[in-house]
Amino acid sequence: MNKGRMAFAKIMDFASRDIFKICVNCYKDNYKAKEFTCWKQFLCMSFGQLTHRQNMSDTLLCLKLNPDKLYHLGIGKAINKSTLSHANESRDWRIYQDYALKLIDQAKKMYEGDNQLEVNLRGRVFALDSTTADLCLEVFLWAPFRSTKAAVKIHTLLDLKTSIPEFIFISEGNIHDAKMMDLIPLQKGSYYIMIKAYVDFERFYTIRQEKAYFVVRAKENLQFKRIKSRTPDKTIGILCDQDILLTGINSTNKYPEHLRRIKFYDAEFERTFVFLTNHFKIKTQTVTQLYKHRWGIELFFKWIKQNLKIQCFWGSSENAVKNSNMGCHISLCSGINSKKEIEADKLSI
Repeated sequence: MNKGRMAFAKIMDFASRDIFKICVNCYKDNYKAKEFTCWKQFLCMSFGQLTHRQNMSDTLLCLKLNPDKLYHLGIGKAINKSTLSHANESRDWRIYQDYALKLIDQAKKMYEGDNQLEVNLRGRVFALDSTTADLCLEVFLWAPFRSTKAAVKIHTLLDLKTSIPEFIFISEGNIHDAKMMDLIPLQKGSYYIMIKAYVDFERFYTIRQEKAYFVVRAKENLQFKRIKSRTPDKTIGILCDQDILLTGINSTNKYPEHLRRIKFYDAEFERTFVFLTNHFKIKTQTVTQLYKHRWGIELFFKWIKQNLKIQCFWGSSENAVKNSNMGCHISLCSGINSKKEIEADKLSI
């Protein structure tokens, strides 16, 4: 008979309770909470995620069927569905967003020095993208997307060298992706890889002024004039490498400096790509490889959807949806931290 601590309690050790208290105090959401605190709310959501429960009722039923184990799980006693539902509806979701970012910072330190890219660059390499979760418009009126359905977007800035997210934000489905560039933290010397949806030359110029770099696919209707050309290496698919100046009515004022335009032919899939970047010194092949590695964020979204086992949100309000989303992301971050610690223990042995 195993008399040691439960696996769930050991995993939760990697989620610092002291840091969680600081996040809660910032929003004062434990005010007048006698028994069911924010920490117990977090434990319930994490338990549902880590034990692959399908919804709130399934999670709470599983807890009620094991009353003698609740103390060892840190929950104490069985929770009513109305209690957890009210907590998800009323308590500020930003508590869990802030806490998730703190755990991400811990995970980044564990993966320092790791590089999963073929290219060797000094700066950090980020991919910015979003994934959409479709919702029922009749229930989630606060999240309009199309005329017939609602949705939420999970905007993510992923560090491609470590596959650890740097930034996560949940918005309504009709929010344009390019607006998220106003929220992401810009770091000097870093690279930001984006798709066509993020083409916004005013925001690109902000990245340029912060002495960071971007690589983005150009739209077909791009208006420009060629300033000079470099000799392309057609053996590796480079069709042209040019310095250009934007000539569009709005784009000229929004980005008044030169840009680098690279046209690349992918022989494997018989497709042509046109990239824009503000870095003039790196090799053209490096630019194409950077965009190729952007696929890492698509794999990250696939991994998230495969590992988030909860099939429905724990509430219908905006606050409840964001609470359940961020709570699940925190439990996954705790799992990442515990996995890395276990790997380190094996290496030391």
